[in-house]
Amino acid sequence: MREFYGVALATPLMLGTAQYPAPSVLEAAFRQSQASVATVSLRREAGAGQAFWDIIRGLGVHVLPNTAGCHSAREAITTARMAREVFETNWIKLEVIGHADTLQPDPFGLLAATEALAADGFEVFPYTTEDQVLAGRLLDAGARVLMPWGAPIGSGLGLNNRYGLRTLRAAFPDVPMVIDAGLGLPSHAADAMELGFDAVLLNTAVAQAGDPVAMARAFAMAAQAGALAHAADPMEPREMAAPSTPVLGQAWL
Repeated sequence: MREFYGVALATPLMLGTAQYPAPSVLEAAFRQSQASVATVSLRREAGAGQAFWDIIRGLGVHVLPNTAGCHSAREAITTARMAREVFETNWIKLEVIGHADTLQPDPFGLLAATEALAADGFEVFPYTTEDQVLAGRLLDAGARVLMPWGAPIGSGLGLNNRYGLRTLRAAFPDVPMVIDAGLGLPSHAADAMELGFDAVLLNTAVAQAGDPVAMARAFAMAAQAGALAHAADPMEPREMAAPSTPVLGQAWL
C-alpha cells in the first residue's frame, strides 16, 4: 500500500461521514467497510456536536477533514485552518468548488489554496479533475497526493473518463492518487483500483443505499479485490480468441 504523507493505510478505502440515516448506522457501516480514513466536514462537526465526534474517534481510523462547500480559495484556506484546530491534524482534503451544478473543482482557486496551505504546513489532498496540466501545477505547489474525481460528487456514474484517468495515473506513477467522487457501485471501486489508483473515497453510495451496512461491506470487498487484481498483473485484452486448452495432443479423426 502506497504511503500518504508518510502514513501507510491498512486498506484502500476512505469513507465519508455525511447523510447516514442515524449515528448507529454510520458506526456500523464504518465497521463493515474496514475503511482506513474517515472524511469529516468542519461544518458537519460544528452542527453535530460532541456525540458525532465521539463516534469518529471511536472508529480508530485516520481523520481527513475537508473544506466541503467552499467556493473560493480564501474560504477554503480559512476553513482548513479552523479544521486543523478542531481535528488536530495537518491533513486536509481541499475542495474549492467552481461549478454549482457539477460541483467541479475551480482549478485556479484550488491551485492558489494548495500553494498557501502547503506553505503553512498542511498536507494537502486536493480534490481535482483528471487534467494532467493542473495535476502537475498542484504538485509544484506542494501537494504530494492527488484526488481526481471519477464523476461529479454524488452522481454515482463511476469513472466517466477512463482515458483521462488512465493517462493521469501513467503520467505520475510515483504520486499517491485517490479516486474521489462519483462512485456508485462496488464495481466502480474495483475498476478504479484495477487501473492502478491507490485508494477510493466515497460517501453517498454507502450512506444513501437501502442497506448502508451491507453496501459498506460490498465496497470493502470490491476495493480489496481491485487492488489485488492490479498487483497480480492482469492479462491484456486482445481482439482474437486464444484457447486455454492447447491443440497439442488433440485427437485427429
